[in-house]
Amino acid sequence: MDKKVGVYICTGCDIGESLDIDKLSTVATKKYKVPICKSHSFLCGEEGVDLIKKDIEGEGVNTVIIAACSPRVNYDVFYFDPLSIISERVNLREQVVWCQKPKNGEGSEKGETAQVDEDIQMMGEDYLRMGIVKAQKSELPEPFKEEMAKSILVVGGGITGMTSALESAKAGYQVVLVEKTPKLGGFMAKLYKQFPKRPPYHDMEETGIESKIKEVEENQNIKVFTSAEIEKIAGAPGMFDVTIRQNGNSETMRMGSVILAAGWRPYDAAKVDHLGFGKYPNVVTSVMIEEMALKGRIVRPSDGKEAKKIAFIQCAGSRDENHLPYCSAVCCLTSLKQAKYLREQDPDTEVYILYKDIRSPGQHENFYKKVQEDEGIFFTKGEITGVEEEAGNNLIIEADDTLLGEKIKLKADMVVLAVGLEPNTKISEEKFEAFKKEMAEKDAADQAAPDKTEKEEEIIESHKVPNILHLQYRQGPEIPELQYGFPDSHFLCFPYETRRTGIYTAGCAKHPMDGGASADDATGAALKAIQCMELTAQGKAVHPRAGDQTYPEFFLQRCTQCKRCTIECPFGVLDEDEKGTPKPNPTRCRRCGVCMGACPERIVSFKNYSVDIISSMLKAIDVPEEDEEKPRIVALVCENDAYPAIDMVGIKRLTYNPNIRVIPLRCLGSTNLVWIADAMSKGIDGLIMMGCKHGDDYQCHFIKGSELAEVRLGKVQDTLNKLQLEAERIEIHQFSIDEYSKIPAIFDKFLEKIDEIGPNPFKDF
Repeated sequence: MDKKVGVYICTGCDIGESLDIDKLSTVATKKYKVPICKSHSFLCGEEGVDLIKKDIEGEGVNTVIIAACSPRVNYDVFYFDPLSIISERVNLREQVVWCQKPKNGEGSEKGETAQVDEDIQMMGEDYLRMGIVKAQKSELPEPFKEEMAKSILVVGGGITGMTSALESAKAGYQVVLVEKTPKLGGFMAKLYKQFPKRPPYHDMEETGIESKIKEVEENQNIKVFTSAEIEKIAGAPGMFDVTIRQNGNSETMRMGSVILAAGWRPYDAAKVDHLGFGKYPNVVTSVMIEEMALKGRIVRPSDGKEAKKIAFIQCAGSRDENHLPYCSAVCCLTSLKQAKYLREQDPDTEVYILYKDIRSPGQHENFYKKVQEDEGIFFTKGEITGVEEEAGNNLIIEADDTLLGEKIKLKADMVVLAVGLEPNTKISEEKFEAFKKEMAEKDAADQAAPDKTEKEEEIIESHKVPNILHLQYRQGPEIPELQYGFPDSHFLCFPYETRRTGIYTAGCAKHPMDGGASADDATGAALKAIQCMELTAQGKAVHPRAGDQTYPEFFLQRCTQCKRCTIECPFGVLDEDEKGTPKPNPTRCRRCGVCMGACPERIVSFKNYSVDIISSMLKAIDVPEEDEEKPRIVALVCENDAYPAIDMVGIKRLTYNPNIRVIPLRCLGSTNLVWIADAMSKGIDGLIMMGCKHGDDYQCHFIKGSELAEVRLGKVQDTLNKLQLEAERIEIHQFSIDEYSKIPAIFDKFLEKIDEIGPNPFKDF
């Protein structure tokens, strides 16, 4: 592409008063030979945008550099066709003039022109240089486009799966619904009644599940497979090849995206051994009560008689670090509902609900209040210490009453355990242990078997999750788990997404929720699945870089089969051939660049983001000589949290040291170690890396990027020590966007440390 570059500098929003625009223009026209460089006082206004458009149409400008506000604002105003125009934004407002306080401009009399501060001018010129270099090195994207399917696979035929299927079908898409049991309906079909769903939220309602099943079965856009399983899923979004096995026959079809609505199962109450389930016949679970109610009468298992005094024990396994550490969301409401079953069956029945806390979210609080009005239902807060049986199969519950501070005993004819929920995507510990035992026996049978190989360990790890999707991915057959066995999801920003692009979770497979919430969640998952198909068909990325038309390109002739890119990719983008060479699947990619940071051979690049581009930006920074006593610090910052946090510093008119130069990265995990070497050899005095927080909740937008950067940094610091460069010249920090106020102090403290260490010894070379 023959580039004709145009630089457009905005002088509004304090930029013109704080910077010497003529000097900025000289940087563009003299040093970089830019043929067109113009300024405007209101570049984001209609007149300013028309100025740029006229040069594109009349002068043939095809590379536009806008030196104005942050790229995080006015992106719609400064939008030019990305397939024909290279566009680069230079942040002069938030990260230059708004975060600095002009030293020579204060106290100027009215009408005088404030003298431009040297340090601020140097900042502006450095950012413009970096922007021009990046634009010059960038190429137009070539979107990955093949014939894409626009049909949705829904796994699970409960209320969540059926709702996802119906909403997708109503939007005009073809849906394939796979249910492993002979009948649709899921757990909802096993309920007698459900919680109230409409005002005044006082009375229980029919489930309506049969009409929902009928609606699904009659919809022409939905093909239903019951008594069926997924045999395997190969490919990538828009090109998933799904093989379904039903009645011994297999059928393969091309699908665009997948919704995993595999539902939940009740926690095994026998594991909570002090509550007596499995030991005493009249200790039952809330699931068993529902089954009895659906059949017609709730009775004691020991003698088939109606119980007159029933105790519900809440959080039977939930909110317990030894069992399910989380709240299961529906147990309290289920007990309230079932207490009403019992009272309606026999008005003389006494019901006791022993709870840690009663949780009735949203409008369900009205239902809780209505149940409280029933004189035959009693509530008491307490920690259950044990359940024992006495004569006649009656039961005694012992509890520490946390309200009165006393131990209490309660006699009951029957005890109901409000068991928690765990996802069907989680394999039971018993099955996993059985599998490990099987592997051990296989090794023992072969006396020559060596210690477990890395591959064998991978196989064992892969069996920690049940075989539902059977993904043909190098990184395993199922979706990785987040906390507590639920499929991986960035709960804060991307609640439907998993670590497998194009596969979305919904309902209780994602986290515990009731039927109404599951139906709402199913609609959201359907929308995400549709969005994925449509964007993928256009060659665009989905979350979080939605619309990005670039993708990683691999110069495989230099690949050494080190496998770092395939191992470290958070999203399973790369498979491998028989030699171990990476096999990219572009539509799985979320454009984070973690593979680029992982590759020691630097063979991975994007059209507008590469090792060479960032290195060139680093080299474009003007580093003052040592006697000028102006250190240079480069901040490599993640575009997702750290970069907008730095913008917030400027928006709030906080200030930081003007010797900082910020370079945004797609993800801190994309940091290639050569950038650090280039920065040090350039004479940069210190380098600070700022990414998303990482941990069990995966606040990092690309799951592991920030964590990988921290691991890699440890190796870099060892190398610096060997080169007699202080490891303290590099720091790494994690940020959430709301912690912007900490940034000036972090920058200042780092500058103080660099002052103590002294200038980079490579500065004069």
